[in-house]
Amino acid sequence: MPRQPELRHRRRFLQHATMAAAWLSAPGAFAEELMLTARQTEGPFYPDKLPLDTDNDLLVLNDALTPAVGEITHLTGRVLSRSGEPIRNAVVEIWQADAQGVYLHSGSANKPQQDRNFQGFGRFLTGSKGEYYFRTIKPVPYVPRTPHIHFIVKQGDKRLLTTQCYIAGHPMNERDGVLRALPDPQARQTLMVKFEPIPDSKLGEFAANFDIVVGVTPEDPSADRQRELDRQRGR
Repeated sequence: MPRQPELRHRRRFLQHATMAAAWLSAPGAFAEELMLTARQTEGPFYPDKLPLDTDNDLLVLNDALTPAVGEITHLTGRVLSRSGEPIRNAVVEIWQADAQGVYLHSGSANKPQQDRNFQGFGRFLTGSKGEYYFRTIKPVPYVPRTPHIHFIVKQGDKRLLTTQCYIAGHPMNERDGVLRALPDPQARQTLMVKFEPIPDSKLGEFAANFDIVVGVTPEDPSADRQRELDRQRGR
């Protein structure tokens, strides 16, 4: 029998999916081509050992009773083509640091402070409208990065996009080296997400929506990892 929290999460997801479907059916919704979501580096902390639990709820590991520490966030969005068509059956992966700034990676700093109840990584298969949903925590800053969440979008054996999303208006954004590496302000804007408090939430939850627009040319993930290694070596 499904647990009550799971039922509530499903209801929220269905509500978001319904709103997305209504918007998609609006006349002229895609009169012009959409701007591609900017690509960003994968970074050095993609999990080097994936958790046994890789579902879309990063707050609860398997059947554990203790949730992760952090501000609960319902992260939704759609994966779209440049013409606005939904990309169905795409795998969206996210990973991020826990509330202490620790990644699910052996090389992450402050490993003794790691929140062992935070999944740190999740996957979701997009539906017929290209929609995805994760329950996670609002990202936190750590030296030297502004708060962010990493994304990879894949379809079959093709990686369509590697990127990161950021909290719109966060004061550290202007000093973040990875974000500033994007010289085009419009490109940076494609990565900005509003994390808005959910009215009447007794848990202080947030809602965030990040629509992802991908091109037709697959990425070369090995090249991305090489660029990151070169950056760390100062090349």
